[in-house]
Amino acid sequence: MRQTALRAVDITMPQFAESVVSATIGKWLKKPGDPVEEYEPICEVITDKVTAELPSTVSGVMLDILVPEGETVDVGTVVCRIGTAAEAGAAGEAGADGPSGAAESGAADAVDAPGLNGDQSMRHRHSPAVRKLAEEHGIDLRLVPGTGIGGRITRKDVLRYVESGAAATPAAAAGRGAAPAPGTAGGSAAAGRMEVPGGTAFRPAAPGSPAAGGQPAASAHPAPRIEVREHPAMPEIVVEPPTAGEREYFIDVTPIRKTIANRMRQSVQEIPHAWTSIEVDVTNLTKLRNKVKDEFKRNEGVNLTYMAFLIKAVVSAIKDYPIMNSVWSEDKIIVKRDINISLAVGTEDSVLTPVIRNADQKNIVGIAREVEDLARRTREGKLRPQDMQGGTFTINNTGTFGSILSYPIINYPQAAILTMEKIVKKPVVMDDDMIAIRSVVNLCLSFDHRILDGVICGRFHQRVKHYLESYGPDTNLYY
Repeated sequence: MRQTALRAVDITMPQFAESVVSATIGKWLKKPGDPVEEYEPICEVITDKVTAELPSTVSGVMLDILVPEGETVDVGTVVCRIGTAAEAGAAGEAGADGPSGAAESGAADAVDAPGLNGDQSMRHRHSPAVRKLAEEHGIDLRLVPGTGIGGRITRKDVLRYVESGAAATPAAAAGRGAAPAPGTAGGSAAAGRMEVPGGTAFRPAAPGSPAAGGQPAASAHPAPRIEVREHPAMPEIVVEPPTAGEREYFIDVTPIRKTIANRMRQSVQEIPHAWTSIEVDVTNLTKLRNKVKDEFKRNEGVNLTYMAFLIKAVVSAIKDYPIMNSVWSEDKIIVKRDINISLAVGTEDSVLTPVIRNADQKNIVGIAREVEDLARRTREGKLRPQDMQGGTFTINNTGTFGSILSYPIINYPQAAILTMEKIVKKPVVMDDDMIAIRSVVNLCLSFDHRILDGVICGRFHQRVKHYLESYGPDTNLYY
């Protein structure tokens, strides 16, 4: 017996932080037909280089999954639909009823490829790339079998359909009951029907009708659709499976690696990078650290690293030059009041950037504690979503790998990133023209040239140098 249709509730991609504009579905924890409790995680979401869980806002039954795993969508995009009703029947019945009967009506009007079975909830959702490819080959997508999630048609499905020769035989398609393309003479009601979000449908006015302005159609074919996308389509790279004897192997790209790749590409494409480097004498700093590090470890229980001193120096310099703590917003430059330092931490397969919040309110001891805690939890995979959000300036210690000079990519949408290279001993000409062996380090700064210029960055660089060189044996770590 058919139960009352479920009321479909759209679950959208939330905005996890001010700077987050998109996110990637890492893994679905529920599938269509599964019961869902309110606040229960339904999928893993990768945002700002961290994996978080997206909870359900309602209790009910999972109806449709609209975004497949590994796909990146903008904030506010509907990712799935959950059915809620007091009389919710079996999961299969709920899925068959669909939201507002839209799936039922769509099945009545649509002309589908033969032999379709199983879940077809996403069959009529086509990506811009799929629609464009179908238009180029004159293919009716209703005739193409889909192999994606929920019967969704992929580019490979379209290409496979073209290679089969079916696209070149319109007579055969007509024999299967295919209707002419929308807008052509003699088109069926199904062909002229257009689906819009929410399950509502409308049919465009016939050419020459009053609704169409009384003007006859200029052509029997519809006008080409112009699609405006934020990022141009990337060329597809076809990877053939390895054969015996080949001296190469393949590594699957994980969702977090794909997210990092997208963030780095976005940073390079949107931000005009400029780069500068400066040499700093840290002889007195190394003497201070060597003097107190053992006692510090006993008293505080954490290691005293050079990173803690660098972060303190950078924070002090940002207070002198607040424009370094800003983001670009087309018609405005937004200067952040809070100084939240993103700390680049490398793992075996990625680089994550946990955040030290309100770093300007912490002394060297407090910073050292947070550095060790964040680094440990990053490597153990125990970071929380909030640990990755809100960063305003990024610092990286590439010197741990022996690097003496690097060109860092800005952590989008921040304005700058600074790297600390390896501390090395080298002969230095002193003010009295004497040559001495000193401990020196290079600080490399990449900055957004839309916001920052060489003058301000040069002064900021010099100020960081000043603070680092001012450390000495008498420095109070608790100040």
